[in-house]
Order: sequence, then structure tokens, then C-alpha cells
Amino acid sequence: MNIVISSTSGEPIYAQIVGQVRQMILQGELLSGTPLPSIRLLAKELQISVITTKRAYEELEREGLINSIVGKGSFVSGADQEYIREQRLRMVEGKLKEIIDESRQLGMEYAELAEMLKLLYEEEQE
Repeated sequence: MNIVISSTSGEPIYAQIVGQVRQMILQGELLSGTPLPSIRLLAKELQISVITTKRAYEELEREGLINSIVGKGSFVSGADQEYIREQRLRMVEGKLKEIIDESRQLGMEYAELAEMLKLLYEEEQE
């Protein structure tokens, strides 16, 4: 599991961990049942506090993305696929909103943006 912590991002370290693990799960990089590093091991690898790592894992557990079993560790949960799909759709919506905002700042019309999206979508299918 490759997590990169940025000390200049302004985002709390635990939130960076949560965001990156969430992303890996929602993109299918971490599958249901995949064991996560122990809290202590991850803290050591990232050179951060165990408390910070624990907080990140607790947040992921609250979101239903991981399960922690005392004495065995933490694992990617068998979250219902509809839930994961819904979360991924929310991510797509967020990215599309950013694109819409940027295109408006450039003065693009809807038709121009739609045509660009159509071309890119079709190009990726070839």
C-alpha cells in the first residue's frame, strides 16, 4: 500500500491517509478482504504517530470501508458493491463540477464542453 504524506498540503495527516486509502478501495486497487498494515507498522513506515494512524483507521471503519478485528488486524470490508458504486459516482460528480467551473471561467458554452467530453469518451474506447 503506497501512501504519500505531504507536510505542505494543509490537510491533516490522518485525513490524507483516509483519502488515499478510500481512493484505493473505491478504485478497486484494494479488494474486499485485503489486509491493511497494522496501525504500528503504518505509523513506522510513514514516520508518524500511532495515534494519527489509529484515527485514520477509525475514520475508515466509520465509513464502512474497513473492518478491524482485535488480534487479527484491519481488512478492507466486504462493503456492498452498490455502496462502493455510489461513492465512486460521487467522486465523478465532484470532478465534473470542477470541470464545469473551469470551463465557465474559460467562457466555454455547454455544447462545446459536451462535444469535448464526447470526443474524449469515444477516444478512450478505441
